[in-house]
Amino acid sequence: MRRVLRALSAGFLLVLVALGLGTFVPRPLVAPSLAASTETREILLLSNPIHTDIALTLDDEVRAAFADLTPSGLPIGMPGAAYLVFGWGGRSFYIETPTWGDLKPLPVLRALTLDRSVMHVEVAGPIDRGHKAVRVLSVSAEGRRRMIAAIRDSFQRDGGLPLVIEGAAYGLDDAFFQARGGFNALAGCNTWTAAMLRQGGLTTGWWTPLPQLLDWSVPRIDSPESTHF
Repeated sequence: MRRVLRALSAGFLLVLVALGLGTFVPRPLVAPSLAASTETREILLLSNPIHTDIALTLDDEVRAAFADLTPSGLPIGMPGAAYLVFGWGGRSFYIETPTWGDLKPLPVLRALTLDRSVMHVEVAGPIDRGHKAVRVLSVSAEGRRRMIAAIRDSFQRDGGLPLVIEGAAYGLDDAFFQARGGFNALAGCNTWTAAMLRQGGLTTGWWTPLPQLLDWSVPRIDSPESTHF
């Protein structure tokens, strides 16, 4: 029994160390060198208790970069559209759990083990920048272009077009697409978000599987004055 308790204690300590390093050790250790420019772009980091999304202002550059999403029926040109919101995650849990009331055992099991990945894209109107679930971040113009390229590269494609998952949307202003990479609890939606932020020239914690870890790492390492989730 003592051996079991020692093993459990050692495992728990190892997890705490990993989470601590993931939060406080910056990734990358040296920030990438982007083209020198005073021109910046604003992006929004959105969160709920288990998931994070990236919202890009729906300006001409973003409209052009993601014009290939419109054949899926995504209403990028609808009146009042202000942002495109991107989230990557496990197919079963993401599609089958639009609200906590829809929670089922099998999608949860797949989210904790292995699953195929999907990209969720939503057309959104104005977003309250002061909301506790919103963090406003600033990147260079070149950084945002790199982030856009990385997000585009996350889609699976056929003939150059992203592969939409028919009938999987939550409503009329969003869609799910097949994504690249497999999903698991250790390298999931929040580590994808962190990777996209790093493509934009921002620094995150080394390993951030939970929104809270990404929240803690970004202000401590990158922008202490930014709004908290």
